[in-house]
Amino acid sequence: MKRLAVTIGDPGGIGPEVVLKALSSVADECLPIIMGDLSVIEEAVRAFGITQFIKTISDAEDASPSPEILWCMDMKSLKSYARGKPAAENGKACVDYIRKAVWLAMERKVDGIVTAPVSKEALKLAGFPWPGHTEMLAEFTGTKEYAMMLVGGPLKVILVTIHTALKDVPALVTKERVLGTILLARKACAMLGIKEPKIAVAGLNPHAGESGVLGNEEIKEIVPAIMRAKEQGIAVQGPYAPDVVFHKAYKGDVDIVVCMYHDQGLIPLKMIAFEKGVNVTVGLPIIRTSPDHGTAYDIAWKGIADPSSMREAMRLALRLTV
Repeated sequence: MKRLAVTIGDPGGIGPEVVLKALSSVADECLPIIMGDLSVIEEAVRAFGITQFIKTISDAEDASPSPEILWCMDMKSLKSYARGKPAAENGKACVDYIRKAVWLAMERKVDGIVTAPVSKEALKLAGFPWPGHTEMLAEFTGTKEYAMMLVGGPLKVILVTIHTALKDVPALVTKERVLGTILLARKACAMLGIKEPKIAVAGLNPHAGESGVLGNEEIKEIVPAIMRAKEQGIAVQGPYAPDVVFHKAYKGDVDIVVCMYHDQGLIPLKMIAFEKGVNVTVGLPIIRTSPDHGTAYDIAWKGIADPSSMREAMRLALRLTV
C-alpha cells in the first residue's frame, strides 16, 4: 500500500480538520502518515469526532495498514499556537512539517506528500522568505524548473508566474519562462497519463494583445516561445485570448492551458471546481499535491470545513505515484 506523508498545515486554520476528515474516507486506499504536533492532532480528533486511534511513530516504515489507526509523526514544534489568525509560531511549525515530509519523500520512505494549507502571512511573521508552498518545496528539493498546476473538473491550468504582484507580471513573461512552462505542461500531462497532450497558451493582454494594439508581450515573448516549443515537436497552440481559451479547455478541445499569472488560471478553475480542485507542483523530484484552498481562518476549528479538496489531493497523489 502506498505511503503518503500528509502535513496538517497551519494548526490555526482548517488543515487539521480537513486532513482528519479526508483520511477517514481514504484509509483503505493508502497508508497515510500525518506530519504535525500530536497535541494539535489529538485536539482535532476530539473536536471533530474522529473515531480512529492516533499512534505515533519515528520511522515511516513502522506504519502498517489498519482501519482503526491513524499514524502520526509528532514534530513537537509547538508550545502554543494561535487559532483563526496568522502567527509566527504557526508559520514555523508549518515549515517543520513540510521539511520532514520532503525528507521522507526524497529518501523514498514515502511515495508522495500531500500538504494542508499554510498562511503566507504566517510564514512571513516567522521570518521565512517564501510566498507559498511551491517556492519552499523547490528550495527544499533543489529544483530550478518548476510550476504550479491546478486540476479541477475538466480543467488543467499551469502557471508561468505564481505568487507575483500584477504590476510585476509583464516583466516576468519572457520567452524562457513561457517555453519552460510549456515543457512542464507536457511533463504534467505525461504524469496524468495523457500521452499526446494538446497544449493551449493564454495571452497576457486582453484579446491576446490584438496584434500589438493592447500590448506587445504576445509578439515579443509568448509567440517566440510557442514557435520554439513547436520546433521540439510539442502540440501547442496560441496565444489565445484569455476570455476564450478556458471555454476550449472546458469543452475538451485542449488538455491543459498555460497561464501567464495566478488569477488568470485559478479564477476559472475555482469557478467550476472550488470544492475539488487540486494543486500539483510539477518539476519536483517527488510527488506533491495539496487542496486548492487556503487556511480559511474564519471557519477554523468550527467543524464545518469541507474536506473534499483534501480528499481529491490525496487520491491524485496516489494516482501520480503509479
